[in-house]
Parts: sequence; structure tokens; C-alpha cells
Amino acid sequence: MTEDIGICDLTVVSLQDNEPEAEMEDGETATDHPMKTNSKLPEETSNCSFSESMDSFDGSGNSVISTSTNNPKSDSNPSSLKVCAVHDTELDWFCGSEGKLICSHCAIVGPCQGHTVTPLGTQVTAVRNQLVDVCEKMQLQTLRIERFINQTLSAKEKAVQVDASVARERVLSQVSVVREALEEEEQRLLEAVQREQERVEQCLLTQRAHWTQALDTLAQTRANLVHTLTHSHDAQLVTSSQDISERVEEAEGVGEPRDSEQLNLSADCTDSSLMQGLWASAVLLGPSAHGPANLRFQERSVSSMLSLSADECTLTFLPKRSRHSPPYDPARFDCWPNALGTLAISSGTHSWVLDVGQSAAYKIGVCYASMDRKGSGNGARLGYNDRSWVLSHYEGDFTFCHAGRHTPLQVIRRPRHVGVLVDWPSQTILLYDPDSYCVLHSATHPFSAPLLPACAVADRSVTLLH
Repeated sequence: MTEDIGICDLTVVSLQDNEPEAEMEDGETATDHPMKTNSKLPEETSNCSFSESMDSFDGSGNSVISTSTNNPKSDSNPSSLKVCAVHDTELDWFCGSEGKLICSHCAIVGPCQGHTVTPLGTQVTAVRNQLVDVCEKMQLQTLRIERFINQTLSAKEKAVQVDASVARERVLSQVSVVREALEEEEQRLLEAVQREQERVEQCLLTQRAHWTQALDTLAQTRANLVHTLTHSHDAQLVTSSQDISERVEEAEGVGEPRDSEQLNLSADCTDSSLMQGLWASAVLLGPSAHGPANLRFQERSVSSMLSLSADECTLTFLPKRSRHSPPYDPARFDCWPNALGTLAISSGTHSWVLDVGQSAAYKIGVCYASMDRKGSGNGARLGYNDRSWVLSHYEGDFTFCHAGRHTPLQVIRRPRHVGVLVDWPSQTILLYDPDSYCVLHSATHPFSAPLLPACAVADRSVTLLH
């Protein structure tokens, strides 16, 4: 409704002004409610319904509504009612179909004939009651919000403070345990390194003293032999053969100096499952655990026994009927189901993770780029030559393979993911289960060329994760 209609100023008044107001069940009158009006109007109202005297029927049986002008009172304030511009009568009805005020003639013979029409007083009452209901709902919602703020949020705030305090204590406790273990392990390893250094230095001192004495012996023997050779007469030289033989035998007894492992610092002094596990965890569970985002399989190297996914991250073993013959490429493996990665490692620390899923036959590791690609010999077979280092899973067994030597691995739980860590400075390869935080195997080798990620699949598929 428009503002000038003044519907909010309309009042509902019973025509029976002389009759006393009906009492409520609790003794109060209907007018005692401060907001809500009586939703059920008396039948005799000038604007809410038409009196029986105004109803008549035409000859065709249709109901004809006529207005009455002798009602002394109206439910609405007469001064607030407008007049229909067409019929020049008061707009005391409401058309629900068009949402506007109309007169009785508009409802009977005018444009709103057949529409849903309601007496203005009834509509006003309905709107007022609806507003009362909305206000009550808003009041209840306000109470719920206030209760949520004052009770729930306040309790949550206190709970968060308690939980945060407990979480901090847990973090500090865990870090304290790790720090204490690291400090103890650090002390133990440093002492082991110190002992090993002292042992090697003692060996070096012993060797230095021995060979220094050998030098003196050789120099003295040689000087005696040279003197005999230069100052003896022929007869004397011939008769001195026994003495010469003894001196030569003494010189030969000095022996040849040889290097030995005893003169090197043993790598065993730094062996530590704790340090190795923590180091691997920090790398393989850290932000760069899955390697560079551009790590892929080299399409040129992928065997015809495998299919490579569109994103070049998944290798799938193909049955014979599904295989094809790709164009010849010297970089492609032709007899073993192998493929190489795009990452060349020659410095720093690198790691990547592969999803091996339910594959029952695969190899994961590294190799030199110079590894053979053609033929069915061991030169192109991962783990069977001195240019590849791989973890092999076949028929339920896990082994570490290099140069044809197989080291059985004790795997408690079959991994669904395998992490590979290559630390070039320490010349170390480490294979890891990132789900159980377990080091599967580690190996140290003096690498002589850059390493490439290597993989073989003979069942289902494996996927590089990023």
C-alpha cells in the first residue's frame, strides 16, 4: 500500500457501539492487548462486509453487491479513505490479486471482478496480526542471539583459552622430548666421532713412526751397500756376498707402504637410527617432501610395456594385447618396464614421493643417465648393474638392489607410498614410508655422475605425487 492511503491509521470499530465488550477468559477485554487486534470482526461492519439488505440477486442468479450509505460508523477512519477515480466511491476493499485498494464496484463490475478481494478492515487486521507475529519472532530471535553471545560464545572463549594452553603445553612437551633426545644423541655421536678421530690419529702416528724408521733403515742399508760397492776390492767384494745378501734381505723386509681402511674415519661412528629418522622426517614430511612441482617421467624413456598419463606422472603396466610400438628412440627402454624422471641430481638434497597403491611388482630408486636402455641384459635392468640403486617389491618381498646384490628388508607394513631422498653432500640414498615414518633402507655410495629418478612397474600403476 502507498503511504498516503493511511492504512496504519485505520481502526476496527464494531457497529454495536452500545453493546458491552466481550470479556476474555481471564477477565480482560479484547482491547487490553497493546498490539494485537481482534482477528475476527463482527458480521455487521460497513467496510468489512455487506449487510444482507444490500445483497440481492439479478434474474440470472448472479449475486449483486450494492453499497450502503446509512451506516453511521466505519472500521476505517473516513478521512483516511480515498475515493475510487472510476466509480467515485470509497476504496474500502483490498484486491489481493493486484495488491491495491479498490471500491465495491471495482470488485463487482470493474477490473477486479473475479479477483481475490478482502474487506479493508479484515486486511488491516491480518496485516497487524502478521506484524505482531513478526515482531514476536524477532524478539525471540533477539533473545536467542543474546543468549548465544552471553553464554555460548563466552563459554567457547574460555574453552579456547584452556585448549590453547593445553596445546601449547603439549607442543612444548613434545619438542622438549625431541630436544632432549637430540641433545643426548648429539653428545653420543660427537663422542663417537672424537674417539674415532683419536684412533685414526694414533694409527697415523704409528704408521708415521714405522715408515720413518723404515726410511732410516733403507737409507743406512743403501749407504752400506754403496760403500761396499765403491770401496771394496774385487776379491773383497766377492767374499762379501753373504754380508751383501743379509743387507738386501733386510731392505726387502721393510715392505711396501699401503693405504688401509684403518687410516680412514669410519662412517659407522655417525650411524644413528634416531638422527636418520628425524632427518628423513624433516625432509620427507616437510614443505618440499614431494619434490619440485615440475618433476615428471621422461616420455622418451618410457618403455612400450607402460603407458604414461597425460600429466606425465602415472605409469601403468600394459598387458601384451594393449601394447604398441612407439617410434625408435635411443633413450627408450625396449625390454624392461622402466622409466626415468626429469630431475638430474648432482648437488643438494632432493626428495619425492610415489603412490604405489596396490601394485605387487615395482622398483623405485635412482640410476645414472648412462644406464643401458636397450636389450634384455642386466645392463638395462634396474638394480642388476652398478649404475642403479632401487627398492624392489615383488611377490610380497622387499629388497634393496644394487649391482645384482639383493639386501632383504624387514617391512612391517606394506607401504602405499614410498619416499626417495637423495642427499648429494653425504652421498646417501634413503627410502622411506611417509605414512608410518619408517626408514625402509639407506645406502651410501660415492656417486660419480648425476642421478635420475628411476622406476619400473610390472603390476597396476605408480604415481608421482606433488
